[in-house]
Amino acid sequence: MHFVEAKGILSAQNGMNLYRGCTHGCIYCDSRSKCYQFTHPFEDIEVKENAPLLLEKALRSKRKKCMIGTGAMCDPYMHCEEELRLTRRCLEIIDRYEFGVAIQTKSDRILRDLDLLKSINEKAKCVVQMTLTTYDENLCGILEPNVCTTAERVRALEIFRDNGIPTVVWLSPILPFLNDTKENIQGILGYCIRAKVKGIICFGMGMTLREGDREYYYAALDRHFPGLKQRYRRRYGQAYEIASDRHRELMELFRRICGENGILCHVEECFAYLHEFPERYEQMTLF
Repeated sequence: MHFVEAKGILSAQNGMNLYRGCTHGCIYCDSRSKCYQFTHPFEDIEVKENAPLLLEKALRSKRKKCMIGTGAMCDPYMHCEEELRLTRRCLEIIDRYEFGVAIQTKSDRILRDLDLLKSINEKAKCVVQMTLTTYDENLCGILEPNVCTTAERVRALEIFRDNGIPTVVWLSPILPFLNDTKENIQGILGYCIRAKVKGIICFGMGMTLREGDREYYYAALDRHFPGLKQRYRRRYGQAYEIASDRHRELMELFRRICGENGILCHVEECFAYLHEFPERYEQMTLF
């Protein structure tokens, strides 16, 4: 990893990325795409070491409380967080200034910060977002080799449930010819029902591929699934949006099961929930 002094930390939508790059090794990661203009190897993590100072300055100057998001581009709980504790330091600031947080990861390292997340949720609002893609643990180990298993992520969701912290699952990506099966979707949804998640974000049954990401993904297919790369090329060419041939039936299954169990499943509803700052707090600040 290497360290940089960032010029700013919050986006216009109040999102932040404390790191650039990732060591989880997921074979499908869109963040590898050349359009994001990485000037260093993806596994050489760029650490924004002044992020806590920038975040405190930004929150101190805000006139209205809001939700702070993190994890959209780079996971805040990759391996280096164990040593650096940059995410934890930022959560401490969010907690102190009584803002909300919507934090996204696919690592159960987030449980280390359960105390802070509970405190934030008691004062304002905390939503933990967890990515789940693959019910089959053997396949999960190939697709997401350097991160905890699906079962371990689900256990984390259950712990947050037991501590009153709402959760949202990202069901993405669904890879054609690999995890685009009825059994996979039913398995993941069963986990979500058991964990009583608030919502599930699914953009469709498929994935995206573009320059940088495509080459890495195809190299992984050659290693683990010989011949599958050629099948992708015949079926999709150089397309950016790669939809599963089972998209329609799997989306119908997804929406039906979510509806039957009271789980938010429309992307707009889920994002509205993530961005909504609790009314109870806004009412209190009037007095």
